[in-house]
Amino acid sequence: MVIPSQVGRYRVVRAVGAGAFATVWLAYDDELRSPVAVKVLADNWSQRADIRARFRQEARFMRQVDSDHLVRVLDIGELPDGRPYLVMTYAGGGTLSDRLARGPMPVHEALRVAADIARAVAVLHDNGVLHRDLKPSNVLFDTTPTGARVLVADLGLAKTLAHASGFTVAAGTPAYMAPEQFVPGGGLDARSDVYAIGALTQHMLTGLPPGQPAGPVPRVPAAVERVVRRALHRDPGRRWTSANAYASALEELLAARRVPARRPLQRTRRSVTAVGALAAALFMGGSATVSSAPPGWTRVGDATGTISVAVPDSWARQLRDGGWNPATIGLPGGRGPGLLVGPNLAVWPDVDSTTPGVFAGVSRSLAGTAGEPALPAHNGCTREADRATTVGILRGSIGRWTRCGGTATSFSEVTLAAPGNSFGVYVQIKQIGGADRTDEILGTLRVDRSTAAQG
Repeated sequence: MVIPSQVGRYRVVRAVGAGAFATVWLAYDDELRSPVAVKVLADNWSQRADIRARFRQEARFMRQVDSDHLVRVLDIGELPDGRPYLVMTYAGGGTLSDRLARGPMPVHEALRVAADIARAVAVLHDNGVLHRDLKPSNVLFDTTPTGARVLVADLGLAKTLAHASGFTVAAGTPAYMAPEQFVPGGGLDARSDVYAIGALTQHMLTGLPPGQPAGPVPRVPAAVERVVRRALHRDPGRRWTSANAYASALEELLAARRVPARRPLQRTRRSVTAVGALAAALFMGGSATVSSAPPGWTRVGDATGTISVAVPDSWARQLRDGGWNPATIGLPGGRGPGLLVGPNLAVWPDVDSTTPGVFAGVSRSLAGTAGEPALPAHNGCTREADRATTVGILRGSIGRWTRCGGTATSFSEVTLAAPGNSFGVYVQIKQIGGADRTDEILGTLRVDRSTAAQG
């Protein structure tokens, strides 16, 4: 990529983004003493009349609408070689795509950003413009004296709502496109953008856009889930009727304080392979608690009622109980009953986090006849001697790793099999300092044999 020194009167500093059709440069307006973003059409597309027309149309759309949450076009021109360029608002806070690279966002933050996106898109709709390509890289953050400001950008695929029903070519980014966008002539309207905003909301809350394989996601309040699910309904007639309606629903959740603020997911500095793999294997489910636990402990169970375990009360704050996949430890795949419990499951996979927890999963793949599981080595930890254990009718072994990363973090890896190898149980226990509670926790393990043998 050749870096131009000047675009019009704007002094180029560096590239800040590149796509299939254009490159965006950070530049400086020396006359007005202000940074700007300069979007230059790629040379290989500059000779295409239709692409040049779309480029200029984007400028007109962006200029005709006015919102603090939309990128503004400040100028337009052509380079000496004929390539057109747009001069736009520069947002120095990066993109939503950059933010999502760090993982899911706290619920409160995700809903606030989603509401701002929806309000910006509503301005487009009020001006008769359909965006059609809402995605994380098209949502920018600008830094202001009062904090970060959300800006929606890139109207390269935008069309007037008056002509939306006549689209003959599917266009957009698949993960965020409404179902009707995949059908040429499918009849698009403002609700297609509502779906995309819902998809962005889901991505912010879970770390994954719609359509990605389901893994463990932070627990989302039921009220939030209902609001987002409506935005993502396949039937446009059952979605929120407008971007403003969706924004209002999100803002009502925030105003009612039904959404607790939570700590963002931290970037993992030193990961433990199996902990991350197990987290990826879990499926989200609702909470299920079972009675009877030692004093000061809480018993939790999976969604099917097959397996339960008790943990210290301070550990029993978050639960994922929708199952697991034994393929994560090298055994034949397939969904089986399972649960993960701990005080902060968003950071549980990080060995540097001071977050204890217990994973327990049941499967016939663990029953001796399917091969030995590939348990993690827990690099950076000290391996202790394995020992045999018996839990009711279950028999197996405990592997233990201590002083992980030179800290008081430890892991217990437990495999158990039922008589006749009808099913097996895998338990992973992460502890932070103090006495080893492995045997205490295993002593509370309960498995329904009738359903376990089917899993």
